[in-house]
This record gives sequence, C-alpha cells and structure tokens, in this order.
Amino acid sequence: MRQSHRWLSLAFTVAVIINMVALARGSTATWVGFLALPPLLVLLFTGLYLFVLPYTARRRRADGS
Repeated sequence: MRQSHRWLSLAFTVAVIINMVALARGSTATWVGFLALPPLLVLLFTGLYLFVLPYTARRRRADGS
C-alpha cells in the first residue's frame, strides 16, 4: 500500500506539472485541469488508510486480538 501511494504521488506531481505548463502556454482545455483529480482521489483514500493503520494496530494489540 505504501509503495503504491508513493507511485501515485509521482503520477499526481506529473499531472500538476502538465497542468501548470498548459496554463502557462494559454491552453484552456478543461480535461487538462481534471488530469490530476484521479490520482488525487486515490491518494486521499490510500493516505487515510495509511494514517489510520497505526491506530487500528495499536487498538488490536490492546484488545488482545
């Protein structure tokens, strides 16, 4: 999970750079603006999972399961 989160962050960064280059060139294509959204949404869910993971592991250990 952590490795895929890192690769998705790379894809998101590339999408944002493409978006900034397109804006600097004056291109107003709508799809370029939405290019960064799919990796961003997946990053949100994987990031939330990775954030909660230590708390759930600690709780499982405390319950004795």
